[in-house]
Formats: sequence, C-alpha cells, structure tokens
Amino acid sequence: MLSHQNFILRRNLSLTSFNGLRTVFGQMAQRVGEVKLFLSEDVLSTVTVRPQQIEEKFVLLVSEQFSGLLVGTQYLEEGQWEDPEDRLYQIGLTFAPEAIAAFIAQLSSLLQDQPLAEPTLQQATQILRPNDSNLQSEFTLSLLEIITLEGRKSISEQALYPFVSVCQPVHEALEQQVEQERLLNQVTAHIGQSLELPVILETAVQQVRNFLQADRLLIYQFEQPLSSVKNLEIDDSDILSFYRLAMKPELHPEAAQLIRTENHHQLEQDFEQEVSDRKIWGRITYEARYSDDIPSVLGFSEEERCFFYVPNCREKYRKGFTLAVKDIETAYIFHPCLLSLMRSHQVRAKLVVPILIQEQLWGLLIAHQCFEPRQWQEKEKNFLSHIAEHLAIAIYQAQLYAEVQQQKQTLEKRVIDRTQELHDAMLLAQSANRAKSEFLATMSHELRTPLTCVIGLSATLLRWSFGQLNQKQRDYLQSIHDNGEHLLELINDILELSQLESGKTVLNISEFSLSQLAHQAINNLKLKANQRGVELAIAVRLDPKNDRFLADDRRVQQILYNLLSNGIKFTPQGGRVTLRVWREGDRAVLQVEDTGIGIPEHQKHLLFQKFQQLDSSYHRQYEGTGLGLALTKQLVELHDGTIEVNSTVNVGSIFTVWLPKQEYLIGEKTGANSSSYNKERKLVNLKFPAGRIIVIENNEETATLICEILTAAGFQVVWLLEASTAMMQIEILQPLIAIVDFHGKEIVEQIRNLPKMQDVKILALINKLQSKDILKGVNDYLFKPFLPQDLLHKVELLMTNKIDE
Repeated sequence: MLSHQNFILRRNLSLTSFNGLRTVFGQMAQRVGEVKLFLSEDVLSTVTVRPQQIEEKFVLLVSEQFSGLLVGTQYLEEGQWEDPEDRLYQIGLTFAPEAIAAFIAQLSSLLQDQPLAEPTLQQATQILRPNDSNLQSEFTLSLLEIITLEGRKSISEQALYPFVSVCQPVHEALEQQVEQERLLNQVTAHIGQSLELPVILETAVQQVRNFLQADRLLIYQFEQPLSSVKNLEIDDSDILSFYRLAMKPELHPEAAQLIRTENHHQLEQDFEQEVSDRKIWGRITYEARYSDDIPSVLGFSEEERCFFYVPNCREKYRKGFTLAVKDIETAYIFHPCLLSLMRSHQVRAKLVVPILIQEQLWGLLIAHQCFEPRQWQEKEKNFLSHIAEHLAIAIYQAQLYAEVQQQKQTLEKRVIDRTQELHDAMLLAQSANRAKSEFLATMSHELRTPLTCVIGLSATLLRWSFGQLNQKQRDYLQSIHDNGEHLLELINDILELSQLESGKTVLNISEFSLSQLAHQAINNLKLKANQRGVELAIAVRLDPKNDRFLADDRRVQQILYNLLSNGIKFTPQGGRVTLRVWREGDRAVLQVEDTGIGIPEHQKHLLFQKFQQLDSSYHRQYEGTGLGLALTKQLVELHDGTIEVNSTVNVGSIFTVWLPKQEYLIGEKTGANSSSYNKERKLVNLKFPAGRIIVIENNEETATLICEILTAAGFQVVWLLEASTAMMQIEILQPLIAIVDFHGKEIVEQIRNLPKMQDVKILALINKLQSKDILKGVNDYLFKPFLPQDLLHKVELLMTNKIDE
C-alpha cells in the first residue's frame, strides 16, 4: 500500500473533480517542458506481479521548475450510488520535496524488479526543490477553481434535489446493462449455432468494438512456448535478474564478481541468444476498426524484446489478470521499448483481458483507444472479461470438433483399409474354398471308383463256395471288404462335412414317421452290435398323432447312425446301447445311452471338434478320425437344433438331441438356391447384429451400466453426456439406435429433424410415474430401473427391425 503524509491539502472530492485535478497535473507537465518524471497508478499495473496491492490512485510530477503529488483513496458513504461517477475520493495534495521523496522511496520498493525504474526514480529525487512561484500560483488558481465548482455543485444538488429527477442516470445505466446482456446473448447464441471458429471470432470482435465504442478491437493469439538456454528452462525473471545484477552489483557483490570473471561474456551471449530466439510470442489474428483512418495491425507478430522486461507477463494473464491502461505515456515510462511499440501502432489507451482454455493462456482480447487517453470503467472491464470467457468456450468447442473430425477421418480410413483387407481375405478364402471343392470333387471320383471295385470284388469272392477258398483266404477277403467299407464311410463323412461348412448342404424337408426311422436305424446297426457283443435296444414313446414329423429324414437318419455307431464302438463287450425317441411339443427328442467307457470332464470340449479323439493310450485303441460327432453337431444345427452330452467315466454316456419341427417354406427357400438359404439362416440366427448405438444420459452411473451391458453384447456404444450439445455428434456418428433419458419430447424432435436421422430407432428410458402418452416419436420405452436382459431384449428387437428393413 502507498502511504502518504504531510499533505498541504486534504479533503473529499467527487470522481469528476478528482479527474479534473489529474488533468491539471497533465497540463502542468506540458507547461514546464522538460519533465523528469510523470507517473500515475497505471505504471504499477504494467509491472507489478500483484496488482491487487494497489489501493490508491495517484499522479506524480517531478521537474526542475514544478513538482507535485496527488493521491486519492476511494471510499463510499452510506446511501451513495454504486455508479463510479458518484463515488467520493479522499485526496491528499503536496508540493513538499521531502514528502514527494518519501513517496518515491515507497514506489521504488514496489518496482525493485524493474531494471530501468530505480535509476529514473533516483534521478527524479535528486532534482526535487521548491516550485517556481509563478507556476505554483498558476496551479493554485486552477485548484481553487475546481474546489469552488465542487462546492457549488454540492449546494446546487442539495437545493434542487426535490425538483430534479434522479432517475435519468439509473435509466441510462439500465439501458447500457440491457445492451450488454443483449450482446452477450448474441455472442453466446452464435457460438451455439456454429462450429466455424473464424466466423464466430470475426463477428464477436466487430460487435464488441461497436458496444465499447473503441477505436480498435483485436485478438492476439499465442503461437509457441518460450525456448530454453542450453536445454535449461528459464523464465523472464532470470533475464531480469541478470541485467539487474549487471546494473546494481552492490546488491549482490559475490554474484557480480562471478559475472566479472572471464566467463561473463559467454554468459551474457547465452542470455542475448535466448532473447533473440524468443522472437515471436504470437500474432494478431482478428481485428475490427472504427474506420479506415485507424491503422491496421492484423497479422502483426511480436518480434521485439519488449515483453521480456515485464516480469511474469504471461503468468499474470494465465491467472486471469486484466490490464487497463488509461494512457501509455504515463503507464510505460519504465518500458521505452513498449512505449515505442505502442506509439508506432497509434495506441494511446488499451484494455487487455486473457482468453483462457482449460486454465491455459490461448490469447488476449484487446481494446485500443488510438487518439486520446481513456478511463476504462469497471463495467467495461467486466463485460470484456465475459466476452473472453464465451470466446474461450467457442474455441474449445471448435478444437473438440476438429479432433472429432480428425478421428472420424482416421476411422474412415481404417474402415476402408480394413474393408479392403477383409475383401482380400474373402477372395483368398473363396479361392481356397474353390480349390478345396475341386479337390474334394476329384477325390470323390478318384477314391470312390477304386473303392467300389475293392468292395464289390471282395464281396463277390466271399460268395463263392467254401471249397474254392480256404479259411485264411476267406478271412483276408473279409478284412479287405470291411476296411473298404470303412474307408468309404470316412470319405463320405469328409465330403458331407465339407459341404456343410461351405454352405452347399440344403435341407430336403419331408414328412416321415419317427418310430419307423428309429427302428430302421436299429436294424441297420444290429449286425455291427452283435459282432462286438453289444446289446442294442430301442424305446419309442410316441402315440400315432405325434409320430409324424417334418425334417430332412436322410439327415436325421445320419444323426442316429453316427450316435449309435459311436455308442457301439466305445461300449465294451456285454454292454448295452439304447435309443429313446419322444416328442416335446414341436420338437423331436432323440437320445442314445450307452454303458461304455465314458468321457472325462476335462476332455468333453474335444467331443464335437473335427479330427479329435480323446488323447489316451486306452482310447487310441478305437478306430476313427473323430469326424462322426463333429458331423452330427453340424447336421443338428442345420435343423436349428441342439445336442447335449452327459457322461461318467466307466459308467457310460448319454447323448440327447432336440430337433425343432421344420417348415416347408424353409425347404422352398433353400432347395433351389443354397446361397440364399445360408443368407436367410444368417439373418435369422444373428442374435447381436453389428451397429452403432448412442446413449444420451447425464447420470454417469446409469450411462456406465448401459455402456457395459451393450459393449459386452458386441455393440458399438457412444455415450453423449448433454442432449443440448449432442446433435452435431449424432449427425457424425449416424447411429442405428438412440437410447435417450426421456425428459420431454424436444430431444426426440431434435433427433428426428436431423438430416438422415428420420429412421433412427429411439428407445426412451422413463420413470414409472411418467405417462406413456407423451412418448410421441419414440419406437419403444423401458422403465427405470431396468434389468440387463430387458435392455438387451429391447435393443435386439429394434436392431432386428432395422435389419429387416
């Protein structure tokens, strides 16, 4: 705080009268000619790192002919208006050299970080002497005139109070407040309507300049961080410390001695290079001018060293500092570089507020008065700060939008690349599949033809009379015949499985008797069971009304054959294999139970895999390639059925098959065109189809639950927090389903009004107290709280409808 004492005049003055005295000081500064020092409180706002310490206004004039000090402290009497023009200042005025010197000493302590301040202040102190009598008389007459007018004004206001309206100042203030709110609303609305940052900023600077009636309004955008010296980060205070030390070695004799060593030139060069490297802070990117007579500074880049002598300049702005300079001629007296820069661009007064994004300094919003000083009002400072806050929101929003666009482009490129990869892989798979089909077709002919001869001729020889062949020869022929049939069955299984996997197998639906099919399967394998000493039994629990069934009878017979053969093969001599058949509604149940070796629990997962047998020396004694059960599972699933197994080691196994009743329609679809059949089956069985889902929910716990449920089910889920800002993202994402926390029909209408969003499926989350009658435009709804299976069921239904369309 700047204390003052020994003033020759102390009294209370209005702000108008106080500013009049300040003007008289300015006139005296021009009157005396060569002025050693002319300062106001503005100089402190440009140099101190703690501007809140300044609680007073002052004017200090020091010259060889006339010197004076005016200090004013604001205070508010009870019942006074809040308008700054109505506030009173307790002023102190002195011309005494000793009082002025004491004030300069206090001022010097606040400016100790300014290398140019102390020499100037010391020189001013040295020339202090009593004022010239003529100049003192001239100033005193001006002072008496101001004080007299102040007294007359006070008396006039008291006399006229009952008759003079006091509403006019209030009315004007309200009009200005309304205009300020209107402009703020315009800027805010423009930010919400557009993501084009140049349009927003260009419009904002023009409108704000008009409102402030400033000569020039601009946006200064920072471009790059400060560099370093020899890879060591330094800040402005380091440079200042170096030059302050060089100018005042008596303050730090040891450090000064170090600088005077043989290395001090290199140290100085390092700092000079650092300053040179830090040429560009940023540039002016947007500008609005009152007229073409005002010189343009658009595109100007700071290439001077000026700002490096202002301690922690950027840090002050990062913390929200607002700089108001009434007159650069007094504010930058200790900054000749900045003063010259301001003069060259015709700046007399300026108001600067920071634009902060995520607590980082992005740029500055600056108002210029070009031809005369200007006292910036508090409401003008607050207004410009509010505008800077809204612009920061617009800039951050534009940055996010640019990131989303970049991510979208990246994702699109990845999708294109992945699609091409999948296409290439599909072509390779198709080529391999064609090669496999051609190979199997060739093998079908080349293997079956010689096997037919082997099996046929061996059977013919076996029918000859016993006398023509001895027993050993007959045994050899029987072995050839049996192994040929086994090899033929193996080849048929491989071909059948290959056709199933390639989608070329179709169901030939017909109506048949389940009981007859079951007995036929038993009869076909009775001989094989007898040869192994295994009893084969059947239990059919069907009445005549449930005996008829729709399915592919040849495939069903193959299923029974494989299961029964498997049971016979793994059942020891003296064991039993039983076939049971019954109906459960529209499903036929086929069950094969054996008293065989059983299956260990840890090996059950190998049962239905191709070319797999249980890996055990005991089990390897049983012939086979492991295709039987794999083929059986494929045939069951071809009927949309299921197969299960229960087994206990050394007790036996139970295989149970459930086959649903087929429809003739499916047979008609698949009989003539196998590819259409496969496509139809894929659509029908697709439980969780791919597709993007958006969730608009401002409750984090609910949104997290929804996202986890849907993500685990295989969906792509995007959570949008606020409905008011979600429309642009919805257009970009193009979702199939929107899950909305329903609070009103407005959000549904907004989504429906978006281009290409009329067909999006909307699932509303509502409370049980809400009426379902308000759900206009919603495809379905779900009460909160909800169960995961209910959510999945709703989404599956909506997604299926989307696919069907």
